[in-house]
Amino acid sequence: MPEASLFQSFFLIFTGAAIVASLALWGRQPLLVAYIALGCLLGPSGLAVIDNVNLMAEMSSIGIIFLLFLLGLDMQPKALIAVLRKATFVGVISCGVFLAMGYGIGRLFGFTDTESWVIGMAMMFSSTIIGIKLLPTTVLHHKHLGEMMVGLLLFQDFVAITCLMILLSGSTGSVDFAQLGTSFAALPLLIGFAWAAVRYVLQPLLSKFDRFHEYVFLLALGWCMGLAELAEVVGLSREIGAFIAGITLATSPIAQYIAISLKPLRDFFLILFFFSLGAQFHLDMVPEIALPAVVAAIAVLTIKPVIFRYLLGQQSERKILAWDIGFRLGQISEFSLLIAFLAVSQQLIGSKASHLIQATAILTFLVSSYIVVLNFPNPIAIKDELRRD
Repeated sequence: MPEASLFQSFFLIFTGAAIVASLALWGRQPLLVAYIALGCLLGPSGLAVIDNVNLMAEMSSIGIIFLLFLLGLDMQPKALIAVLRKATFVGVISCGVFLAMGYGIGRLFGFTDTESWVIGMAMMFSSTIIGIKLLPTTVLHHKHLGEMMVGLLLFQDFVAITCLMILLSGSTGSVDFAQLGTSFAALPLLIGFAWAAVRYVLQPLLSKFDRFHEYVFLLALGWCMGLAELAEVVGLSREIGAFIAGITLATSPIAQYIAISLKPLRDFFLILFFFSLGAQFHLDMVPEIALPAVVAAIAVLTIKPVIFRYLLGQQSERKILAWDIGFRLGQISEFSLLIAFLAVSQQLIGSKASHLIQATAILTFLVSSYIVVLNFPNPIAIKDELRRD
């Protein structure tokens, strides 16, 4: 079968997504589940009508960038500093526990020492997309629950960047600590540059031309993508760059207009993200990794909420709030998938270990989405009394 063109791929993805989303809502199922299932169906391991999955995956990563940019637009810098300070204790201890958990699972099923450490790295992080997308907008931007989740996810982003740098230098047999130090030293410089650019360039431009809506949209888009790419160049990540771009622009009077304008674009790319997640999974590997993937998924889904509940309880958080955050963060992350792909490319792990991480991600994404959608307030709840936005 000839490879589908970009337009044909978009036609199949979004027309298919509209159909499966309708069926999912009719059957009272979470939409994220429908998008992943569609990817499995249309991707190389299913009907194979869409072969350029790597292109879709690259485009879908833009959705995560927009998600963090919009998140930054709705946060004030002082609030962020306060919540990061509180989230650091929980973040350090939880990452250590989940690293050990993943390592133990890897060794239990006969993976090598290096593969087990990589599996442990993948288990440390929770999904920014699942956590933020299933959090009601009013809670995300105006409640303590939203602040704590954002703080924990941002802390995990910094840990994830460290892990990615370690993996990038892993093929040489040693960690490039100089590169690690340079990258983290670049963070305050990037923040300072962003603050100055917003104050002396962007805000005057927005004040002068705010009547031209197309220009405001274009300027915000350019600022988000530009700082994301600059962060990548200096050794951080595009996600952190996009968040900094958003939070430095948050004090602008026009920040809320920009956020509303970019939300449809974010949703467009997030549909691509979940589709590509399903499409990139090789179904023929299922028999080999089914048991370890199920064990890893059960461990993540049960142990993560308990650990977060305990650690947040130690920080004087109310029990109901601690359980809420724990279940919302009870999955592994899109960073886990990136770790798996990078480790394979560096020949640190084999295909079996990579697919174990991918299968665990898909299972925990699906089950965690069901848990949140069916039991906690969220924008796409099946029950009317839980639907909040």
